[in-house]
Amino acid sequence: MSPAARVALVVLVLGLAAALGSVWRSRNGRLRPVAPAVLAAAGADPAHDETATARLSPDDLGAALGTRATFLQLSSEVCTPCRRTHAVLSAVAAERHDVSHVDLDVAEHLDLVRRFDVMRTPTILLLDGSGAVVGRMSGATDRRQALDALDAACPA
Repeated sequence: MSPAARVALVVLVLGLAAALGSVWRSRNGRLRPVAPAVLAAAGADPAHDETATARLSPDDLGAALGTRATFLQLSSEVCTPCRRTHAVLSAVAAERHDVSHVDLDVAEHLDLVRRFDVMRTPTILLLDGSGAVVGRMSGATDRRQALDALDAACPA
């Protein structure tokens, strides 16, 4: 392989890595509304199974639901973005009486990890006041993203 071809290959690999990194970073903290068809996949048969609506109860979470919304954060102990996201979501919940934040360790809640196909931490499931999953975010989330998600998925 000629030196010029090697340089071109390196430039191509670096460009591809930069493009993939840019796409990955743009998805961090962005709310993805959860469609009813996707929610049905989290349970079984929607006609016969209550879990098909992807509804979580206070018993599932070990904490009370917010009357407007609940940020359910699925984190891991060694995750730095999880700690930053925890601080952001806790602050939002502290400022709004109708919003709560629950942070669960993925190692202790493998049932939820499997049920909602959690592939990275942090993953935030946005629940409405009844506990239905209305959206999800993954990766580090900042205050603006959290407030935008709250307003989009659970209007006041």
